[in-house]
Amino acid sequence: MSETHDDLSIELKQLIIETLELEDVAPGDIDPDAPLFGEGLGLDSIDALELGLALQKRFGIKLDAEAEETRRHFSNLNALKALVEARRAD
Repeated sequence: MSETHDDLSIELKQLIIETLELEDVAPGDIDPDAPLFGEGLGLDSIDALELGLALQKRFGIKLDAEAEETRRHFSNLNALKALVEARRAD
């Protein structure tokens, strides 16, 4: 089962890179536990909106931009992956 998780991690990393046009970032550069915002990957609120739209298109996941829960889901790649896995199962 961990293979699926690895595939999803890679897919999410590629989605982040493609959506946000991070030309100098490779999937291997994204630490799954590092923050996506601020000191980690350095994303900002505009990036979050774009990423939210990309997740909606790719996985059919709707997010409430104002919800505190959404901030937690976007905290790092592992949190984002857990969200996708949970919402996919619905």
